[in-house]
Amino acid sequence: MSTINSIDSDVWFQHAWRNRIQSLLLLIIMAGFLVILGTLLWGLNGILILLAIGLVGVLFNPSFSPWFVMRMYKANPIDPQQLPVLWSYVSQLAKNAGLKSQPDLYYVPSSMLNAFAVGSRQQAAIGITDGLLRQLNMRELVAVLAHEISHIRSNDLWVMGLADMFSRGTSLLSLMGQILLLLNLPLLMLAELTINWFAILLLIFAPTLSALAQLALSRTREFDADLNAVRLTGDPEGLAIALSKIEKIQGGWLERIFLPGRRIPEPSLLRTHPRTEERITRLMALKPDRIHASMYPAIKDIESRLGHPITRIPAWHINGLWH
Repeated sequence: MSTINSIDSDVWFQHAWRNRIQSLLLLIIMAGFLVILGTLLWGLNGILILLAIGLVGVLFNPSFSPWFVMRMYKANPIDPQQLPVLWSYVSQLAKNAGLKSQPDLYYVPSSMLNAFAVGSRQQAAIGITDGLLRQLNMRELVAVLAHEISHIRSNDLWVMGLADMFSRGTSLLSLMGQILLLLNLPLLMLAELTINWFAILLLIFAPTLSALAQLALSRTREFDADLNAVRLTGDPEGLAIALSKIEKIQGGWLERIFLPGRRIPEPSLLRTHPRTEERITRLMALKPDRIHASMYPAIKDIESRLGHPITRIPAWHINGLWH
C-alpha cells in the first residue's frame, strides 16, 4: 500500500490546511450565534452560563456506543474468518492512521451502497452494507474504508457532535427568546418602547444560519476525510472510482421510478456531502502513481460467506434510520 510520498504533497497540504481553517471558522460561527443569543436573553450572566455549558460539552461530548448504533441498523459483526483479506487491510489502514485500536467491522443487511463510522478513536466501528460489499472491488472497498478510518482519526464524529450541540442550543435559545418576545409584546407596545429589530431578526434566523454552518462543516469534513484517505492509501484514483460507481448505482432505475425527483439538483448549501464531481476533481488533482485494481485480491465466494444478496428496497425505519 502506497503512502503520501507517491502523491502531490503540495496540493495535499494546501487542501488540508484550507479544510482545517474552514472547520475552525464554522465552529466559531456556530458558537458565536449561541453566545449572542445568550447575551440577548441574559446579558453577561448568559455568556458565563453558556461558557460553562460549552466547556462541559467540549470535555464530555457524549457519543453512543458503536454496538448500540449497529444494533439500530440490525448489523452483525464481520468475523475475521469471514473476510480475512478485508480485515487485514483495515488493520493496516488503522496502523497507518496511528489508531491504538482497530475499528470493528459490521455487516449491514441493506442493498444501499454505504459505509459509515461510529464511536471514537478509542472504540470505533465501521458499518459496511451488503450492496457495497457486492458492488465494489477490493481496491474501491479499501479506499472507502480509508475514508471512514480518516473520519475516526480526525475525531470528526466528536466534531460533528459538538456542532450538533451548538445548533440545538441555538434553536432552543431562539425558541425561548421568541416566546419571551410574544409574552412581552403587549407591554412593549403600550410602553411605546423602541423595538430592536436586529435582535428580533437574529432570534428568528439564527437557527437557520447555524444549521447552514453545520451543513458546511459536514461538507468540509468530508473533503478532509477524502484527503486523509489518500494519505493512507496513496491511491486517490481508487476512491474517485468508488465515489463515481456509488453515485451511478445509487441512481439506478429503481430510484428513478420510485424517487423521480432524486436527480433534481439541490442547492449546495443544503447538502451534507459535497458534490461527487467536486470530490473527484480534488482527488485527481493529487496526481498519484498508477495503481491497478489487479494489484488487489478479489473477494471470493462472497455468497458462502455472507449469504444471498439483499434485494429489498431501502426504507425508512421507526428509529429514524434509512437503510
